[in-house]
Amino acid sequence: MIGLGKMGLSHVSIVRAHPEVELVAACDTMAYLTDVLNKYTGLKCYADLDEMLANEQLDAVVVSTPSKLHAGMVKKALERNLHVFCEKPFVLDVADGEQLVQLAASKQLVTQVGYHYRFVGAFQEAARVARSGALGEIHHVRAEAYGPVVLRAKGGTWRSAKNEGGGALYDYACHAIDLVNFVAGVPASVSGVVRHGVFSRDVEDEVYCSLHYANGASGQLCVNWSDESFRKMSTKVSVWGTKGRVTADRQECQIYLREPSDALPGVPAGWSVRYTTDLTQEVWFYLRGEEYSAQIDYFVQSCKQRRLDGENSFRSALQADRVVSMILAESQAVAGGSGVTSSAPQPKGLLGRLFN
Repeated sequence: MIGLGKMGLSHVSIVRAHPEVELVAACDTMAYLTDVLNKYTGLKCYADLDEMLANEQLDAVVVSTPSKLHAGMVKKALERNLHVFCEKPFVLDVADGEQLVQLAASKQLVTQVGYHYRFVGAFQEAARVARSGALGEIHHVRAEAYGPVVLRAKGGTWRSAKNEGGGALYDYACHAIDLVNFVAGVPASVSGVVRHGVFSRDVEDEVYCSLHYANGASGQLCVNWSDESFRKMSTKVSVWGTKGRVTADRQECQIYLREPSDALPGVPAGWSVRYTTDLTQEVWFYLRGEEYSAQIDYFVQSCKQRRLDGENSFRSALQADRVVSMILAESQAVAGGSGVTSSAPQPKGLLGRLFN
């Protein structure tokens, strides 16, 4: 385990509970944290990644560090012929990602990125419906993510630092973008980009843009992590076709069909609702949501089977990074600079949203 922040500690719990995995060691620069872990759990901890990789006989690593560190750490692990699970976003530079994809492929190593929404039953069902053809010709997709992450002008973390986390675009919009790619396919271009700093000065707290597909279909991306009207981050994806619509969030998948379709046996015309609780398979260990355990187990099984083209591979995750790169390029071209427009901090409760 490389990195013992919130996600790293979550992964520690999940991996240690997995019946087919032994967590051999962990690495983090915070001595207090590693001392406590070693004392009370017996987990061998290192402060230096190179030392851990040199001393331990490993099969795989999980990288859960701030985003700016991903590329260098992943490269070191791949060079030692280790399978790699990396937290999202994969990388902050598409060129780095392309090199890592090629390196992993050349060594026939299993890779996976932590886009856990692909393991949520409702989103899986939405993807199945969209791909089935029952919706007819898909002409529009919309992905939204809102939540209370940055609500003050001061006291920011690495997530709101431009060169570390990348702001709302890299840290939260990437989830919504990956869902678009998963459910409706990868857009070819973007336009109308708005990146706005509600409280942050260095990065955007909200981002909106239009998506365009090669076949003429369109889309929208709407993300605001400074919206305290949500108790926690909430993500939703909707797809419109000539014969129906599907909308999914963490809790349910809503399907509307103009008429029954052979592609979806048993689904009637009109509205149908399928709940995540009915669509999700039970996991051996629950922490924060079944999807977190499910994605780790998927990685474990991929390593055992040498499954190189599985869900959320580096190659797949790089598609999300490419869309992010397009958004940044379009924003900077329009703004002639950073592309981020800052405003004076607003009182709590008056956070604006461009789209409802």
